Amino acid sequence: MTQMIDQHRRQFLGVAAGTVAVGLGVIDLARAETEAVRSSPSSSSFGTIKQIKAGVLDVGYAETGPATGPVAILLHGWPYDIHSFVDVAPILAQAGYRVIIPYLRGYGSTQFLSGETLRNGEPAALAVDIVALMDALDIKKAVVAGFDWGARTADIIAALWPERCRALVSVSGYLISSQAAGSAPLPPSAELQWWYQFYFATERGRAGYDKYTHDFAKLIWKLASPQWKFDDATFDRSAKAFENKDHVAITIHNYRWRLGLVKGEAKYEEIERKLASGPVINVPTITMEGDANGAPHPDSSAYAKKFSGRYDYRLITGGVGHNLPQEAPQAFAKAVIDADGGA
Repeated sequence: MTQMIDQHRRQFLGVAAGTVAVGLGVIDLARAETEAVRSSPSSSSFGTIKQIKAGVLDVGYAETGPATGPVAILLHGWPYDIHSFVDVAPILAQAGYRVIIPYLRGYGSTQFLSGETLRNGEPAALAVDIVALMDALDIKKAVVAGFDWGARTADIIAALWPERCRALVSVSGYLISSQAAGSAPLPPSAELQWWYQFYFATERGRAGYDKYTHDFAKLIWKLASPQWKFDDATFDRSAKAFENKDHVAITIHNYRWRLGLVKGEAKYEEIERKLASGPVINVPTITMEGDANGAPHPDSSAYAKKFSGRYDYRLITGGVGHNLPQEAPQAFAKAVIDADGGA
C-alpha cells in the first residue's frame, strides 16, 4: 500500500510541477494555484449524493475515487459545506484515494433519524458522528482532514480514536478545547474576533441568524477570507446546504455550548472530560494555515507540542484565507497525500 501511495505521490508532484512552470522558471505552487482559484472560482460540483444511516443520523455524503483505495475523509466547517473540497476530491481520487465528504449534522441532506434527538452541536457529538459513519461504511482507518469545525472534529478523532486514523490534516492546527477553556476571558482584540459567538448567545442573535442565514454566512466568508474573490454562484452552491431544517439549531447550540450557556448530552460527558485534558495527538499530522486567514485562529507555535508523531506545519501563501481547501486545493490535497505517506 505504501509503495502505491509513493507512486501516486510522484505522479501528483510531477503533474503539479509541470502546471506551474512559467517563463524561465517555476513559480510557487500555492501562490500560482491561489491566484487561479481567486480569479476564476470553480464551477464544478459533485454528482449524486449518497445517504447512509449512521449513529443518530441519516448522513448525506459525496464519494469519489476507487472503492478499494485508501480512504480520505474530508470535513467542512461553518458556514461552509462539502463544496469546500470540490477541487480537492478529484486530485485525491486521481492519486488512488477513496474520498468521502460528508455533510455535517445540520447541513445539506444529513438528517436526524428521530425528532426527539437533541439538536446538539457540541464537538464530541460531531466526532462521534464521523466514527459512526466510518462504522456504517465499514471503514477501518482513514486519513481525516478538515478545517474550522471539520478540523476540530478531525483533531478529536485523531486524539481519541488514533487506531481509526491513518493520518491527520488540520487547518489552524490543534483546535480541541472545553467549556472551561471557553469561559476564560481573552484580550479585547481577540474577543472582538468572536463577535458572532456573543451574538448567538442572545435570543436576538438566534432570530437574526434564522432570518438572515444566507447574508450572515456570506459576511463570514468575506471576513474570514478577505482576499478570496469568490462569486455569487460559488457561494450560492454552498448556501443551499444551510437550508437544512436543523442548521440554525445546531449552529446556535455549538456556540452557546462553548460558552457554557447550554448543556450537552450525558452520553458525551466522558469524551468531553478526555478532551478537556488537552490530549496529545500521536498520528502523522500536517497542520496548515493560510497567510490571509481572517477568522480567529491560534498561532502555530502555541500548539506544535500537541503533536508527538511525525509532524509538519505549512503556511500557504498568496492571500489564502480561512476556507483553505477551496482556496488552495492543490496544497490541501498534497498535504493529505504527504501526511499519509511521508514527506
